[in-house]
Amino acid sequence: MRQGSGGHGPAIRFRATGGFLLVAHLLLVGWITLRPLDVPWVSAANLQPLAGIKADLALGGLQAARRIGESVLLLAPLGFLLPLAGGRLVVSPWGSLVRTVAAGAMLSLGIELLQTGVPGQVVDIDSLLLNTFGVALAHVAVVPAVRARLRRGDDGERRVALPREEAPQGPTPTIPRVGIAP
Repeated sequence: MRQGSGGHGPAIRFRATGGFLLVAHLLLVGWITLRPLDVPWVSAANLQPLAGIKADLALGGLQAARRIGESVLLLAPLGFLLPLAGGRLVVSPWGSLVRTVAAGAMLSLGIELLQTGVPGQVVDIDSLLLNTFGVALAHVAVVPAVRARLRRGDDGERRVALPREEAPQGPTPTIPRVGIAP
């Protein structure tokens, strides 16, 4: 069954909402992580994986949970905002997870690299690990259920209002071979 131009309205709204929320979240993250801080001293950069997490755990349960939780939750919304902005309902779950986590890791790496030039901000490899973990956790917790609900619709019937990952376009055209003249 072929849909007319009216079938793309929900897809456009879905992607526009996702794109708007994604930009708003990235602006908030940029403001939190890249603004200069007026501090009397700055600790050294942490380039040893898990050293900062161990130091946080040594502070005690509540303080450790707060500091680790902040790092996990900072980029966690990307776990569902990136697929929302993509707007695809029928997609490989593993492919979606890998793409989303890779994008989250690259964004976190970019933030950490940009922090090297910001007064009062320090590079921390554990932030990269925890941010990436947060993106993966949010994706696994939210995206499969939301996609299934959107595919099913309110009436319980299967519907496809949004485009598939790639629509089949038929076989690749071939060019007939022409012999070489003697």
